[in-house]
Amino acid sequence: MAQNEMLAMILAGGRGSRLKDLTTKVAKPAVYFGGKYRIIDFPLSNCANSGIDVVGVLTQYESVLLNSYVAQDGRWGLDSKDSGVYVLTPREKADEGLDVYRGTADAISQNIDFIDNYDPEYLLILSGDHIYKMNYANMLDFHKENNADATIAVRPVPMKEASRFGIMNTDGNGRIVEFEEKPAKPKSNLASMGIYIFSWKLLRKMLIEDMKNPDSDHDFGKDIIPRMIEDNRGLFAYEFKGYWKDVGTIDSLWESNMDLLDPKNPLNLGDPTWLIYTEDVSTLPQYIGKEAKIKNAYITQGVRVEGQVTNSVLFTGAVVGPNAKVTDSVLMPGVVVEEGATVTRALVAENVRIGKKVKIGDKNSENIELVAKNVKGGTK
Repeated sequence: MAQNEMLAMILAGGRGSRLKDLTTKVAKPAVYFGGKYRIIDFPLSNCANSGIDVVGVLTQYESVLLNSYVAQDGRWGLDSKDSGVYVLTPREKADEGLDVYRGTADAISQNIDFIDNYDPEYLLILSGDHIYKMNYANMLDFHKENNADATIAVRPVPMKEASRFGIMNTDGNGRIVEFEEKPAKPKSNLASMGIYIFSWKLLRKMLIEDMKNPDSDHDFGKDIIPRMIEDNRGLFAYEFKGYWKDVGTIDSLWESNMDLLDPKNPLNLGDPTWLIYTEDVSTLPQYIGKEAKIKNAYITQGVRVEGQVTNSVLFTGAVVGPNAKVTDSVLMPGVVVEEGATVTRALVAENVRIGKKVKIGDKNSENIELVAKNVKGGTK
């Protein structure tokens, strides 16, 4: 890929309200995942591994922590003279009294000047809140081969789940002929992954027109993509068959973490050919006590286990005390499960302390229990 042939913009301004207390004080892309990572690490690492030199990260909700985290662009090897990660926030609209992005397309429209500084031929637009590994250079090759105006990454999903997604209906050549947003009766199972490549000159023209339209939602799914189909533009579906997870709920975030326990899981965070870069945290090595019992666990640096851990994921600095039992659970950084406590089918938020002999969760529960506050325990 030539220098700045394609520039990436990551939409990272969503609140992630379905993650409940996990996003009370931080944006969804800043939520922890996989022992030591944050969700935003995945699209940023994908960009670095795909040879993309310039990345704009568009933040909005509870952005202070995310902004400072993303600004350390050397974390992803994007800190040379001709590369970088740039934090882009909404500009204030004095006429409307707003300092927010009105929609996904508006987020790009507000940053046209930034994009024009690099004069890219293609623009890659990404959601900042999905877990996956993907080579965007391959998607760009597909875009060029089809002489496309826009290419949308899609992933087949079970037909019974298709109504939860934006669905792309295609002809026999992979050309998108119809887009349906969460259809009650989907015609196909090709779900949009929220990953787009646009030919920049055309998109720029359409965004400027969209900004002037008072009836627009200023959204790619509701306005820009339907307009391109209506105008008979060349839209193509790029089918991705690798691991991809929208971790928008407590259950799906738990599931994606638990997927790491499968040695055949295609996500494979230890793959040396496709590194997932993150913050380098100084911490002590793992400590596994003499009485500890561990079965099928994903344990990161700085973890201390003196009790029993089964089928669980323990993040940096988590502690499981003597006679404590952690089963089918995810413990985020700094969680302490004190002596004799039991945690089952739960996701425990960062730095939460579970007191002595406390019982959390139920092996038969339909949903995963989120524990976001300290729970006091009993006496010995």
